[in-house]
Amino acid sequence: MTRKTASWLYLSAASILGLAACSKKKTDIDPVIIPVTTDTNKVVPVADPTTAATIGFFLNDWQSKSFTPPAYNEAGVPASTTGTVTIDASSIITKIPRSEFGHNAVTWMPSMNTETALVTHVTNLHPHIIRFPAGSGSDCYFWNRAPGSLPNDVPTMLTDKDGLKRDPGFMYGKTTETWRSSLDQYYSMLLQTGNQGILTVNYGYARYGTGLNPVAIAAHYAADWVRYDNGRTQYWEVGNENFGDWEWGYRIDQLLNMDGQPQYLTGQLYAQHFKVFADSMKAAAAEKGKTIYIGAVTAEALANQSWQTNTLKTWNSGMMANIAGKADFYVVHNYFTAYNTNSNASDIMTAAASVPSDMINYVTQTLQNNGAAVKPIALDEWNMFATGSKQQVSNISGIFSLLVMGEALKNKYGMAARWDMLNGWDGGNDHGLFSSGDEPGVNKWSPRPSFYYLYFFQKLLGDRLVPSTVQNANAITTYASTFSSGDANVTIINTSTAAQSVEVKFKNFKAGNRYYWYSLEGASDNGEFSRKVSINGNSTTADAGGPTDYVSVKANSASTASGVKITVPARGAVVVAIEKK
Repeated sequence: MTRKTASWLYLSAASILGLAACSKKKTDIDPVIIPVTTDTNKVVPVADPTTAATIGFFLNDWQSKSFTPPAYNEAGVPASTTGTVTIDASSIITKIPRSEFGHNAVTWMPSMNTETALVTHVTNLHPHIIRFPAGSGSDCYFWNRAPGSLPNDVPTMLTDKDGLKRDPGFMYGKTTETWRSSLDQYYSMLLQTGNQGILTVNYGYARYGTGLNPVAIAAHYAADWVRYDNGRTQYWEVGNENFGDWEWGYRIDQLLNMDGQPQYLTGQLYAQHFKVFADSMKAAAAEKGKTIYIGAVTAEALANQSWQTNTLKTWNSGMMANIAGKADFYVVHNYFTAYNTNSNASDIMTAAASVPSDMINYVTQTLQNNGAAVKPIALDEWNMFATGSKQQVSNISGIFSLLVMGEALKNKYGMAARWDMLNGWDGGNDHGLFSSGDEPGVNKWSPRPSFYYLYFFQKLLGDRLVPSTVQNANAITTYASTFSSGDANVTIINTSTAAQSVEVKFKNFKAGNRYYWYSLEGASDNGEFSRKVSINGNSTTADAGGPTDYVSVKANSASTASGVKITVPARGAVVVAIEKK
């Protein structure tokens, strides 16, 4: 008989998360008491931590998950390993928000509710959140208008950052054109695929509108959208990147403005206007008996470069100090790598692993510095700026996507949404998750490598994120989770150019009879930016992409009798699930 002793230790949540967490300033840490036992054969139940302020209500629709073993092929395992990955189920970092896996739909997606391939892929991926109309076009989007029928108080030409009048390319929710989707087609796609939305209302209208009170008019227009939506959408945001000189409304023609607004937008002015929007939109939701949450545009990093505008440099301080608690959450965007630069794979993966923590630390600290409460943070546009070597459509983009998702979870973002579902080939400088039909050798709506990485990451992910550590393995990054059913998961990413074999070990978890995994890696085409991905050896005969039957690809599986051992391919990842005992 094993001799057992037990004691109770008083630990802060920071201690549970490890020494690394102690170095970060946290506003949501509460002391917790957990039981500790010296009996290594006993698994001790662990209480969920207090919900982080940066996640907040995005956990309201959290759902428990039970692991169901997939169909599998018996697979060989490495005879020896050099590294060790340890899943630590003795503490929980956070319950996993379903809103963490979002994507951006765009207006130029053709009839998104009738494109069968798109609907099938989005249903399979189930991002949970799909943003629309998304991007800079949101600030010239008129949700209930048909092409050519702008409101009377909207100039047909808008003022750009240089003071020139230009056609902004207005977007319309009532379009019947086949090359782009209407608002109702977006709603239909959400219904068919079982996802929810986040909608970006037109803030630019409050700036360039020529009515007597353009702010009230634009806010009322947004509120009417809330009424029409009638509770289909919980999450809304006012504007898109309005601190940027590329946005419509950043600079206006003061001769056309009727309420004395300044030529250039500031964070303080945006905050004043945001309060009008929020009041109107919340009142409209209340009329319908619905609850909505509204996000405010936020600069994601310190602006201290000479080329950056004063609007950007002062945006957060002006906005945060004057928004008076009206924002339910704060919205950040990031494209991680240097702008329009032919970045190499290492630089891309390094940025993915470091930028999410830099952003959330900056935003939370800036909120506190400006006397504003820390609230949920949504990274609802993310991708890379890397261009020139087909980086955006590559296997490396898939690894990049996993790293961004893992770090967003670890750093407790309430929401994240990748940009975007469909774009244009542009020689491979294409953010689209799917091919738009102009890519040589690839069919329209074919998934890019990022799709496959995100699909299999979610397929075996549990419902609670737990710590994991790596020993004796360079360039290995891991993200671990547990299921409410008691099973465990870990995603192991290898950013090096050589395969590595590791053994997975556990704290406060006893492995059952079997473990299962999907191994993802690129091919030898296009240098370090392969356009292909294989899953457990299954790939494609097309010029790019992965297996068309990805849903039916069988997992690899092996007995745990000799331990849990995995070979992680070079510049690839393995997603693993381990049965509980």
